[in-house]
Amino acid sequence: MEQYLVDCGKEKRFNHSKEKRLSWLIDSMYKNLTNLYGAQGLILRASKLDAIDLMNSSDLMERLVALEKILRENPAIKDLQGREPAEVLKELEELMADTYARKTVEEELQQRIQEKMDQRQDEYFRQIKRQVIKEQQSSTENAATLKKLGQLEIMERTSLNQSALEILRPSCLEEIIGQEQALKSLISKLNTPYPQHILLYGPPGVGKTTCARLALELIKGKKESSFKESAPFIEVDGTTLRWDPRESTNPLLGSVHDPIYQGAKRELADEGIPEPKMGLVSEAHGGILFIDEIGEMDLLLQNKLLKVMEDKRVFFESSYYDPHDEKIPQYIKHMFNQGVPADFVLIGATTRRREDISPAFRSRCMEIFFEPLTADHIKQIVANSSRKLGIDIEKETGEIISRYTADGRGANKILVDAYAIALNQNNTRPVKVSSDHIYAAIHNSRITPHIFGQASADKEIGKIFGVGAAGYLGTILELEAIAFSAETGAQGKIRFNDTAGSMVRDSVFNAASVLRKESGKNLYDYDLHVNIIGGGCVDGPSAGAAIYLAIFSAIEQKLVRQDVAITGELSIQGKVKPVGALHEKIYGAKQAGIKEFLIPAENLKDIPQGIAGIDIIPIQYINEAYSHVFVND
Repeated sequence: MEQYLVDCGKEKRFNHSKEKRLSWLIDSMYKNLTNLYGAQGLILRASKLDAIDLMNSSDLMERLVALEKILRENPAIKDLQGREPAEVLKELEELMADTYARKTVEEELQQRIQEKMDQRQDEYFRQIKRQVIKEQQSSTENAATLKKLGQLEIMERTSLNQSALEILRPSCLEEIIGQEQALKSLISKLNTPYPQHILLYGPPGVGKTTCARLALELIKGKKESSFKESAPFIEVDGTTLRWDPRESTNPLLGSVHDPIYQGAKRELADEGIPEPKMGLVSEAHGGILFIDEIGEMDLLLQNKLLKVMEDKRVFFESSYYDPHDEKIPQYIKHMFNQGVPADFVLIGATTRRREDISPAFRSRCMEIFFEPLTADHIKQIVANSSRKLGIDIEKETGEIISRYTADGRGANKILVDAYAIALNQNNTRPVKVSSDHIYAAIHNSRITPHIFGQASADKEIGKIFGVGAAGYLGTILELEAIAFSAETGAQGKIRFNDTAGSMVRDSVFNAASVLRKESGKNLYDYDLHVNIIGGGCVDGPSAGAAIYLAIFSAIEQKLVRQDVAITGELSIQGKVKPVGALHEKIYGAKQAGIKEFLIPAENLKDIPQGIAGIDIIPIQYINEAYSHVFVND
């Protein structure tokens, strides 16, 4: 029993000694905190962390909890969470050491800052004095400037309705008419782990820009696609992009504003630091850069763009840049030393021919051709647009518009103009747009039919349809010839309109040789006049076969069907040689109502798929055309 009491006494003394040591350590840490923050600072800190009551408590554990709250800056701590006080104190000692070290570094930094400020104090005072005097002499704000601000605020609250053409722009893939093949090709080239740069060819107003924008929205975030949900679509018009030889500004690639002449930011200019400005190629990083009318861009700028497309980065240069200058911000050093990422897919759209585009661009890009719109497409667009505008239209409206335009934008412009005329003539709702309103809009805008020649069931002597191509549109050529016996034997005269060009002259001479071979007749036994109605200029040999048939009909007095057209170069051996732009020519023939279209046999492989509403007949020799062109032959 006595031994037990002795042991209990020893344990009490040990616990008392342990508690006393713990109290000493806690008091010591509070003393250090007071030295670190100051007495008032410590009280304020403890008050913010809800630790005042715990800090003043007589319970050591509560004082220890308060200490942990202050050092960890965490007011949510309530207790020791089952940890031993000695373990908690050890952690807090490490926090105290870190706090002291950080405080020491801050004080040293503050001391250096203060030294710099002391060195420049006089200069700062002088600058401030000058600024104060300047502000006293002239204020930037006055009654006039505040009035202008009020006017701007009033303008911000005033707005007109959205443009009708913006409303009618296709907002989904289903609203894009007549470009199913092109759209499918575009999506397939983008929706892949390896998307390629793309060039889009086609006439204006058929949906090239809209297709590109909607295609990106469709494939963003898909498993097979490289484009994330945040992929940007940056659109710019190539006609507005010009190469600046001084390289002082370049919105496409980016440029460097030097601190002296080009106005870098003031804080950079004061230190003589050049400021790089990122261009559209960097804004398009991870997405698509769409350049409309890319064929109009300056060739030097095109070459610069090709370099960026290869490197997938933009590099900047400046004689003002010093890589060893410690005052230059890190982001500027990064832009100069490593360049700026510009990994994008280029989609360039153009209304020019493929041959007019830089071969360097074409070699790096996939190519997609957009088809001209047919009359049925225009009718469908007119019907869809009338539903969007909430107006009624007569049945003939789409047919009329299709005769005066071959692109969707042009069709919508006529419809919107006619809608405005109908709205002002009659206030009833819904607005009814009649054919009279359509013709009024057409006449007001001085629009002429885009197809002048039209097929018919008539038969005529010496008149036949050829087909040409202008841009991406096919056009009907009305060729006519008339022949009389020469006034002087074997001294006949040959006339043709000068505007037709030298190719017509060559084709007539070829026709003379073939005529003599086919019928034994000499063209110089006749006074011959060949005419292209409308004064069109033929810049290629593709009208040769049509010119021969018109001359043959005039001399032999054979009736020619007026629902047949022909294209092809005529050789002096009577062969019909292949021609270009067959897609466009077939389109032009269909638009004119041609039922049979004769083409060179060697062009058979060039016929586009899905052609309906016209019979395509290949011929190898010109005499094969007789049964299709001449009546009862």
